[in-house]
Amino acid sequence: MKRKLMLSLLLAGIGFAEVSNSFAQEVKENNQSVFGEFMDRRGTISRTASGKPGVGYWQNTADYQIEATLDDQAHTLTGQVTLTYTNNSPESLDFIWMQLEQNRFKEDSRGTLTTPIQGNRYNGDTDGGFDISNVSAKVGSKGAVSNKHIISDTRMQVWFAEPIPAKGGKATVSMNFSFKIPEKGMDRMGRLDVEDGTIYALAQWYPKVAVFDQIEGWNVEPYLGAGEFYLEYGAFDYKITVPYDHIVVGSGELLNPKEVLSKELQDRYAKAKESDETVYLVSPEEIGNTELTRPKQEGMVTWHFAIENSRDIAFASSKAFIWDAAKINLPSGKKILAQSVYPKESDGIEAWSRSTEYSKASIEYYSETWFEFPYATATNVAAEIGGMEYPGLNFCHFRSKGRGLWGVTDHEFGHNWFPMIVGSNERRYAWMDEGFNTFINHYSTLAFNNGEYPSRLQQTRRSLNYFNSETREGIDTYPDVVNTSNLGMVAYNKPAIGLIVLREYILGPERFDNAFKSYIKTWAYKHPQPSDFFNHMENVGGENLSWFWQGWFYGNGNIDLGINGVFPYSGNYLLSISNKGDIPMPVLFEVTYEDDSMERFTLPVEIWQRGDTWNHIIKTDKKVKSVVLDPDKILPDVNLGNDSWPQEIYDN
Repeated sequence: MKRKLMLSLLLAGIGFAEVSNSFAQEVKENNQSVFGEFMDRRGTISRTASGKPGVGYWQNTADYQIEATLDDQAHTLTGQVTLTYTNNSPESLDFIWMQLEQNRFKEDSRGTLTTPIQGNRYNGDTDGGFDISNVSAKVGSKGAVSNKHIISDTRMQVWFAEPIPAKGGKATVSMNFSFKIPEKGMDRMGRLDVEDGTIYALAQWYPKVAVFDQIEGWNVEPYLGAGEFYLEYGAFDYKITVPYDHIVVGSGELLNPKEVLSKELQDRYAKAKESDETVYLVSPEEIGNTELTRPKQEGMVTWHFAIENSRDIAFASSKAFIWDAAKINLPSGKKILAQSVYPKESDGIEAWSRSTEYSKASIEYYSETWFEFPYATATNVAAEIGGMEYPGLNFCHFRSKGRGLWGVTDHEFGHNWFPMIVGSNERRYAWMDEGFNTFINHYSTLAFNNGEYPSRLQQTRRSLNYFNSETREGIDTYPDVVNTSNLGMVAYNKPAIGLIVLREYILGPERFDNAFKSYIKTWAYKHPQPSDFFNHMENVGGENLSWFWQGWFYGNGNIDLGINGVFPYSGNYLLSISNKGDIPMPVLFEVTYEDDSMERFTLPVEIWQRGDTWNHIIKTDKKVKSVVLDPDKILPDVNLGNDSWPQEIYDN
C-alpha cells in the first residue's frame, strides 16, 4: 500500500499527464537558451566555421639573434638582441609593441602594485627591471634608422622612420639590455644558492615582440603575474657566455659541443643519445671536476643554441649541476635527447635521479598519442620554482620527489603541446593551455609504468566542494582577475574535467581523439581562439556541443541529474528522471535485474530540450532490482543522493 501511495504522489508531482499512451512530452517551457549558440562563431575569411585557419588567415613572424653574458658575481645578465620581424598582415605598421617582462620586478610596476599586501604565488623581487640602450629600428636592409621608443611598464613601443609594408614587409630592431637576475622571480625564473654554487634559471630574459593578430590587433596586456604569455613563432639563434666551470642547458639544440665539452663529456653525450637508460654526463662525484668535464680551465666560455618554430627560449646555468641524459624515441623514427640538470641536494632514486626517466616517458607518450615533439632536446632543470614551462625546457622544484616530481615534470613537458605547439593566448585564456595540458596529463599518468602514480583526476567528484562553493568562478575568468585560491580549478582542473567528460561520456574516445588530434595538427604553430577550438571539435566530432561549451566553459552552473523513481508500467518499467542542475547532459544509466545481470542504456541530451523532466520505458521481462545514473562516476554531479534507485523511501 505504501509503495502504491508513493507512486501516485510522485507521478502527480512530476506531472503524470506527461506519460500518455504515446509517451509524448507536454510542452511547457523549452530550454532553447541552453541549447542555442552563446557566442558568435560564424566563419570569416581568416577563420572558418569548421574551426580552421581560413584563406585569409595570417600571422607575423619573429626571428631572433641574441648574445648574452652571465656575471655570477653581480648576478646580472647583459646582452644584445636583434629581432627580424616579418609583417604578413594586410596593413602596414608604423610601430611594433614589445614585451619587457623583467620590468615586472620594479617597485612601481603594475604587477607589484596589484599584488596583495599579504602576497601570493607571484611575489617577486622589486629591485630589478631592464636597462635598455642603443635602440635601432629600420625597415628593410636600407631603410632609415629610428631610435624612437616609449617604455610603459612591461611594454615597449618601437617606431620606424617609415611603415613596415603589408604582406611580407620586413624590419629589424636591435638593442642592448641588462638586468639584475631576481632571486625570487615570481615562481617562473630566478636564482637558487646551493652548496656547490648558484643555479640560474633564466626566462623572460630578452625583449620580445608582442603578437599582432586578426582579433585584437596588438596584444598589449601588461605582465601582472598570473597571466602568462602570448608570443609569435620564429627561429632563435642565441649564444650564452658564462664562466668556464658552468654547465648551460637551453631551449633547442647545442650547436658547439666540441667547444664547451671535454672529449670525455662529448663521448658520454654521444652515448646518452643512443641509450634508453639514463647515462651520467656529470655524476654527483664529478661536480666541480672541470679537468674531466671542460675543455677550458679559466675565463669565459660561450654556449651556442638554436631552435626553430618556437615562440620563446629559456636557459639555465650553474657550476653545481649533476647532468644526466637518455634517448627519446619519436614515432617518426627520429631520436632526440632527454636531459636533466640538478644539484646534489636533489639527488636520489626517489628524487631527481628519475627525472630523465620521467622526461623520456612523458615526451614519448604525448608524441605517440597526439603530435610529435618538434625540438632537439627535452630538458628538466631543478630550481626553486614550483614548475614552469618553456619550449623544450622546464624549471621544476629542486625538492620535488616521487609522485610530485613525476607530476610536475609531466605537466611542464605537456605544455610543449599547449601552448608551445598550439599557440593560444595564455594571458587571456589560461584554460586553453593549463586546462588542456592537465587533461592530457591525466592519461599520461595512467599510462606511466602501468599506473605507478595515480592521476588526481581519476575521480572527478573529488572536486564537488568547489563546485558547490558560492565563491567558485567560471573558466572564462581571466587569470589576472580570478581569485588566486580559485586559479587551480578555473584554469587547470575544471577545463580538464570538462574534456574528460567530453571524451569518456559525451563523444566517446574515438570521436574525441580524432577531433582533438585534428585540432592540434590544424593549429600547430598558429594562434587559435576559443571559438576555433569549439568549432573544430564540433565539426570533426560530429556533434553540436553549444550546450556543453556554454554550460561548462562559459558558465558557472553545475551538473545534477537525478532519478525521481522507477515504477512498474504496462508490463515494463517507467524510469522518471530530472535535470535539476544548470547543465544538460546525456543520461547513461545502468539497470541491475533481480538475477544480477546488468544492462546499460543511453538517452541523448536532446531529451532536455523541452523541459527538465523525462520519462523513459525500460522494456524488459525481468524484474528491475536497481538503477544507477553515470555508473562509472565520470560526471562531477553535485548531488550524490539522487543518482540511484532504490532509495530508502521506496524499500518494502
